[in-house]
Amino acid sequence: MLSYNTQLKKLVLPEYGRNIQRMVDHCMTISDREERNICARSIIATMGNLFPELRDVDDYKHKLWDHLAIMSDFSLDIDYPFDVIRPDNLMSHPAPVPYMSHNIRYRHYGKSIEWIINRAMEMPEGDERNVLISLIANHMKKLMLAVNKDGVDDAKIFKDLAEMSHGAIRIDPSMLKLHEFKEVPVPTTGKKKKKK
Repeated sequence: MLSYNTQLKKLVLPEYGRNIQRMVDHCMTISDREERNICARSIIATMGNLFPELRDVDDYKHKLWDHLAIMSDFSLDIDYPFDVIRPDNLMSHPAPVPYMSHNIRYRHYGKSIEWIINRAMEMPEGDERNVLISLIANHMKKLMLAVNKDGVDDAKIFKDLAEMSHGAIRIDPSMLKLHEFKEVPVPTTGKKKKKK
């Protein structure tokens, strides 16, 4: 009767194939330590020949020795040239990334706008502050248009700006007219076929 791969033992690292796994299993049965070391080095050479692109990766030999240890279920007693991975480090997860948990009242404007508004509030009265406030208001309008395609009233932007600055920045709608942003049409990528 034929033996199928589905009936055989599941491979630990299937990318190396069943023959390499058999070589590792045979290496574990060798009683002489020196002969076992020679066998392990020949297995590493064969594994390296299977994946020549690994040679471009830093520490590719170290990876191969790690894979050999994993395929032997960490029970192969040889002189490893590197410190191989331990079983408890095999399933380790990276530490979670700490995210800043700031409450953003107006998410469509983002955290950067809040930071820029705070900087503008700290600036002394003058032309430089007025230009910055004008740039902030225009940028807020552009960000609002990304959320609301129907259009945005300038008074709404001025109201949000005053609210975000706790009343420190108030703009008279008659003194400042915000830029009118228009949606750019998406170019068609398809080429028209010529009629014969």
